Amino acid sequence: MEIIFDGPATGPLFIFAHGAGAPLSSDFMQQVSEGLAKQGIRVARFNFNYMQQRVETGSRRPPERAPKLIEQFVQLINSFEQPMVIGGKSMGGRMASLVMAEHLLPQVKGVACLGYPFHPQGKPDKLRIEHLGQVKVPLAIIQGTRDKLGSQEEVATYGLPNALQWHWLEDGDHDLKPRVKSGFTHGQHIQSTIDYLANYIKQSLCLDK
Repeated sequence: MEIIFDGPATGPLFIFAHGAGAPLSSDFMQQVSEGLAKQGIRVARFNFNYMQQRVETGSRRPPERAPKLIEQFVQLINSFEQPMVIGGKSMGGRMASLVMAEHLLPQVKGVACLGYPFHPQGKPDKLRIEHLGQVKVPLAIIQGTRDKLGSQEEVATYGLPNALQWHWLEDGDHDLKPRVKSGFTHGQHIQSTIDYLANYIKQSLCLDK
C-alpha cells in the first residue's frame, strides 16, 4: 500500500481513498489533496492493494470485494495515533462510510464522501444506502446535482437520514464537473469542495476554522 502525505505534519488528519478506477495520483485526488494542504490539513492519500498492483504491473485488476477493502482501510486507520476524518472519491468514500458503519474506531471523528456512488451507473434500482443510517460519526456528502450515480433529484427520493450533511455542486457530474452552459467551471467546483471539506474536517475535529 502506497501512501502520499500532503500538508503540514502537525495538521488535522484526513485519510483520503481513491475511486474504483483511478489511483491516488489521479488529477482529482492530487488537486483536492494539495488544496486541503494549503488550508493546513494533513492529507494521507493511499492506494488499496489491488490498485497498487495495477500501478506496479500495469494489469487491469478489478477492485477487491468490500470486506477486503474495509480491512485494508481499518489497518491504515489504526496505524495512526491521532484523531482524524476519513473519506474518499466515489468507491473510496463508500468504503469509508462502510468502515464506520461496521466498526467502532474512536479516533475517527467524521466521514466525507466526494461523489458518493448511490447506485451503479445505469442501475438506479441497485441502491447502496442501507448502511448510511448506521454510520456512527458525522457524515458529509459532496455531490454533483447531475451525478449519474446519484443525482440530486434521485437522492431526494431515498429517504436518507436527516443527520447527513450535504454540499451540492450545481450541474456537477460524478467528477463534480459542470457543463459549460451551467456558468460554472470544474475549477470552481473543485475549490468549493476543498473549502467545504477543509471546514468540515476542522469542525469534526473540534478545531478553530
